[in-house]
Amino acid sequence: VQLVESGGGLVQPGGSLRLVCAASGFTFRSYVMSWYRQAPGKERELVASITSADSKINYADSVKGRFTIFRDNAKATVYLQMNSLKPEDTAVYYCNGRNYIINRDYWGQGTQVTVSS
Repeated sequence: VQLVESGGGLVQPGGSLRLVCAASGFTFRSYVMSWYRQAPGKERELVASITSADSKINYADSVKGRFTIFRDNAKATVYLQMNSLKPEDTAVYYCNGRNYIINRDYWGQGTQVTVSS
C-alpha cells in the first residue's frame, strides 16, 4: 500500500498550490479519501474529505471557499486545490485513505506547504 503526495512547496500569501496523492495497493474507489495537515506544535487536523460512491465532501471551516478536494477513481488519485493561501495554512499536508467497513486506514508521508512572503 502506498500513498504518495506531491505538489507542496513555498508560495506567497494569496498564491495557489495543487497537492496530488497517488494511491496504489488497495481498492481506491472503496475508500474515503482525505487531506489532513499538521502545523508545528499543533495537532493534526482534517482539511477536507471526499467519499467515493456519492462524492460527499466536507471541509474544515478554515478552508471553505478556498480549497477544493476532488478525486479520479480511474487514476486512483486525490487532489487538493488550494487557492488564496494564507500564512496560517503552513503545515505538513497528509493524504489519508480510510475504509470504515473493513477498518483500514492508510497515510502518506506528507508534503510541506509553506506560505510566506
